Amino acid sequence: MLYPNPSNLRKSFIGDFKKFVHDRIYHPHQIRFWRQQVYKIKNGGLLVLLQKCLFALRLASAIPIVLLLRALRPLVLVRFGVLISHHIGHFSSNTELYLCERDAGLQPKRTIDIFHQSYRISNQQLKTMWERTLRVSPLVKWLYLANNLLPGGTAHVVPLLTDIDFQGALPLARVHLFFTPEEEVLGQAGLRDLGLPEGAPFVCVYGRDTAYKGRLFPNQDDRRNDYRNMSIQNFVPAAEELARRGYFVIRMGAEVNEALRTTNPMIIDYATKARDDFLDIFLCAKCRFFMGGTGGLNSVPRLFHRPVVIENLVPFLTDQPLRLPPKCLILPKKLWLLEDQRFMTFREFLETGPDFLELGPIKFPGFIHFERIGVEVVENTPEEIIAVAMEMDERLNGTWQITDEDRELQQRFWSILEVTGPNEDFRPRMGAEFLRQNRELLD
Repeated sequence: MLYPNPSNLRKSFIGDFKKFVHDRIYHPHQIRFWRQQVYKIKNGGLLVLLQKCLFALRLASAIPIVLLLRALRPLVLVRFGVLISHHIGHFSSNTELYLCERDAGLQPKRTIDIFHQSYRISNQQLKTMWERTLRVSPLVKWLYLANNLLPGGTAHVVPLLTDIDFQGALPLARVHLFFTPEEEVLGQAGLRDLGLPEGAPFVCVYGRDTAYKGRLFPNQDDRRNDYRNMSIQNFVPAAEELARRGYFVIRMGAEVNEALRTTNPMIIDYATKARDDFLDIFLCAKCRFFMGGTGGLNSVPRLFHRPVVIENLVPFLTDQPLRLPPKCLILPKKLWLLEDQRFMTFREFLETGPDFLELGPIKFPGFIHFERIGVEVVENTPEEIIAVAMEMDERLNGTWQITDEDRELQQRFWSILEVTGPNEDFRPRMGAEFLRQNRELLD
């Protein structure tokens, strides 16, 4: 057996300790943090001081446990993780990707992973279902914080910072969540209350707007995400056509700005009437397919392997296919060049070199980039949404006829993105009619 060199161990410890001192004491973010604590105590008085002391006591009591668990590392690796529960998209997709990678053998062997949830729960039913699948406890919060406080704890952290499937684990994964028999009965009763006959097929539609973030985060400036919003009224013609084909159409959303303008009894504005956390998940799990934009809710049906149409997708970058389920249909927003008075091609956008806004470890191009390159983001038209909805319906029914022209247009599109990662069978598809009508975007 090879034993580590004590000299190397000592150097490694000294290096870790120096980094710890810098990151926890002298780093500008930490100096700002300690100043904020002093300010809060001065303004909050004795009550705030007692709360801070209780916090410190809990954290200190967790340190011996963390040290003991670290000592067990040669036998078993105990890791601490936080489920990003305050946004339903990350609560769904980041957690699911971790489980898919675990099933595929991409997570470390001989590990015990334990989790806590972040500061707010976006959906209580999803929380309940994850707790059936994972080891979750609020006490893990203190172990997680203590581990991060001590130097050398990286190996004991579960990385849940991305929803990008770089390893191609999602397409081959099993469904990890399930409803209990009691929940199945409750869900069917909920469908009847919405007016659906037993066994009636339905499609869920969802359009992101400013209402949800505005209510939950009233002090947060969310203008950087305005380009992701859309008008739900553009869905109405597609909903009418789906209803004509025998589907009930259920409009989703936890908070919405406006009601659907329709009198069709088969189109149900669930978001403005009877929504609750349980039915949000049940509807997404049982729908024939789901249509939604770039909001977090479209991640939920993917947990149950439901087909998804993602319209009004923006921006479309080279890593986007790794965020999307296999064989879903996509419909991007178009970018209108204000100076040239024409639409920007896909290749032109990819060559602009997006300005990335950083949100912790997450990077994404925001509205600043669109302002810099001088474009206006244009929503999908009702006609474009109808076409992609009908394509999904016909694909699921086995009546969709793909042509040589469609194959050639898809190939041209993917050659522009130069995508690496999932093979062709696992890629999403651009809406066929959209490509036929917008060939110039492929130049």
